[in-house]
Amino acid sequence: MNPFAISGRTAISVSGGRTSGYMLWRVLQANGGRLPPDTVAMFANTGKEDEATLRFVRAMSEAWQVPILWIEYRATEPGYALVDFDSASRQGEPFAAMIEKERFLPSPVQRICTSRLKVRAMHRHFRALGWFDDDDGWDQMVGIRADEHRRVVKVRNRASPETAKETLVVPLADAGVAISDVHAFWQDQPFGLELPTDGRGRTLAGNCDLCFLKPAAQIVSLIAERPERAIWWAAMERHAETAWSDKRSENYARFRNDRPSYAQMATFVDRQGRLFDADEDPIACFCGD
Repeated sequence: MNPFAISGRTAISVSGGRTSGYMLWRVLQANGGRLPPDTVAMFANTGKEDEATLRFVRAMSEAWQVPILWIEYRATEPGYALVDFDSASRQGEPFAAMIEKERFLPSPVQRICTSRLKVRAMHRHFRALGWFDDDDGWDQMVGIRADEHRRVVKVRNRASPETAKETLVVPLADAGVAISDVHAFWQDQPFGLELPTDGRGRTLAGNCDLCFLKPAAQIVSLIAERPERAIWWAAMERHAETAWSDKRSENYARFRNDRPSYAQMATFVDRQGRLFDADEDPIACFCGD
């Protein structure tokens, strides 16, 4: 059976990266060039994606004539908003609102950014569509490749992260797609994601621009390229240090406690250059590539 063929209610997570974009194209090819009924392609914008990512999502929608819903977290009911390329947040507003509401920073052990800004925001929209009103449930397609072994194992060995009504599926992994296949595809397209990759094919500034799950060397490299990238992240850590008097500890005032703060990394770049291991692997995240 073609893993990209859709036979029932399905949500397709479009992260804004090359891999999930390729997954969307394969879905279209397997379903007559369009999304079947009861199928929704969604891009969850945190406000910290690179502008090139937003252009890429818009380009896919226009070039392939496929509707992609843009969704953003909101701290007030109904908990999300539908936006588009022009109205999408670009200064981290949804992310900052989530941090203020939760009153602590996400971290590798408490990845509330993914669960609140993406998963739960999508689920609130599915509830509005009536997807929670019966026992049918839905498949959630996520862009995880066959060569992302740890992420594949995590998906296959667990139920849905939020609700039993959702079944996570990984059609790229099922089809044996590797990163080389993804890059070969995009090399032949008239448009693409205008962000560089490293020697392993990873998009350095993909997803949130300085996501704390990225290796420290990668973050330092991105700060060196554009120092203004560190401003928002450093501001969130400074805010956490002072705003919540009942939670005055590094556990809540840093995105990560096993490396310098974003302000310190920005200072390192300004004064000394790169100090971290360039071969450090990123922590697996379900935001996608």
